[in-house]
Amino acid sequence: MRVFSAALLGALLGLAFGAPGVLRAQTANSPAPTPEPAAPDAASSDDDMPTMFPHPESDRIWLSGQSNIISQWHPTFDSPYQGPHSLTPQAQDATSRVLTLYTGLRVTSTTEFLCDVQEAGGHGISEALGLAGATNLDVVRNPSLSKAPYIARLMWHQIIPLGGGKQPQQRNQFALFSTLPERRLEIRFGKMSLVDYFDQNTYGTDSNLQFMNWTVDNNGAYDYAADTRGFTFAVLLEYHDKFGVIRFAEALMPKVANGINLEANLGQARAENIEVELDGHVARLKPGVLRLLSYVNHANMGIYDVAIDNFLAGQGTAPDITAHPLQTTVKYGFGINFEQPINDWLGVFGRWGWNEGQHESFAYTEVDQTDQIGVGGNGKRWGRKYDRLGVVFVSNGISRPHQEYLALGGIGFLLGDGRLHYGRENILEAFYTLHLWRGFYPAVGVQHINNPGYNQDRGPVVVPTLRAHVEF
Repeated sequence: MRVFSAALLGALLGLAFGAPGVLRAQTANSPAPTPEPAAPDAASSDDDMPTMFPHPESDRIWLSGQSNIISQWHPTFDSPYQGPHSLTPQAQDATSRVLTLYTGLRVTSTTEFLCDVQEAGGHGISEALGLAGATNLDVVRNPSLSKAPYIARLMWHQIIPLGGGKQPQQRNQFALFSTLPERRLEIRFGKMSLVDYFDQNTYGTDSNLQFMNWTVDNNGAYDYAADTRGFTFAVLLEYHDKFGVIRFAEALMPKVANGINLEANLGQARAENIEVELDGHVARLKPGVLRLLSYVNHANMGIYDVAIDNFLAGQGTAPDITAHPLQTTVKYGFGINFEQPINDWLGVFGRWGWNEGQHESFAYTEVDQTDQIGVGGNGKRWGRKYDRLGVVFVSNGISRPHQEYLALGGIGFLLGDGRLHYGRENILEAFYTLHLWRGFYPAVGVQHINNPGYNQDRGPVVVPTLRAHVEF
């Protein structure tokens, strides 16, 4: 797999360097850490988003915070049977909360340190079980974890100038620099969330102000390295030039599926991630963004076919993907992510994702293939530029071995109805976020889910949502 990773890196580099002049990297339309200047788009505003209190004016320090409270419920839905990891068919409601304090210190013009403290509590419907596209991205997948505050991010961020002129940058909680060289290498080392940097999208990334479904805000087939709370220790390299941006990360994997403890022995477990980000013009439209992603995970993962064969040979009462000796197996996948502004308030976006589906879903969710298309924007058209709105459709699927495993009564870390009448899990989500006052952003939303957990015998499910978000 080292050869595979090297070959993939070479192919993506060739694509980036060989792209015609109309294609070049675009980060201005993304909430990525160091966006480069470009024309305003449909999801950004002319000014910074208002907050409850003004942030320090000094570019040497950063101090901000956020509170995100999401309340969801669903009525009773049809379910002739259910298993230990099913979405509960009885009517239920649940409320989650995430509180975050962002801090940062710029030591020199090229060095800074970032530290974020977070507290997550509350619950999701069915504790986030029974759906591949779980309805609330803020839910911690293990409700037994301590509710005490924890360090979410702790990293060193280093800029290595490589030439070119200086470019103004919009400071945020992930990067304090107000200017950066046009050509540069950025290094981040420490505790982070990979999806703060990979698979970003202007219209579908942020559960604070945008969509809330796991497989809308992130590529569902991207089984990115993370502990139960969504964080890992990693080294991240980004190369910025006129032609584009290439980012690569080496990260720690959890010791077990959906585990809170990470494996520090890189010989046993690790994850390689690479993404190329390009922009270009389609006809007379504004510049769009195309992101090409690949990842390779090495971890103590089970194999669906092996679990099935063992069960058919008489081992156990159901297939068990975790019933294997300590081993290192390899899982890989690819993703495509695009966004295309139509005008200064509306744009379209989408994702496609695939992984090989032979090894168990391990770190994010149980999706082996996903298709997504949506529309997002702001309220500038009716004089409310800080409002946000969007509609999206996503269809998730799993491999045949994964289907057979669940159909025979196998349990994944999120799914397990006891049996399975397979159908793709199709989700439609819509939301509207209102800028009410200063940093207060209430929102309403709804999700409609057909074939929850890929099971045609259950559902459909309708999940209305209320969200209260505060930016400090």
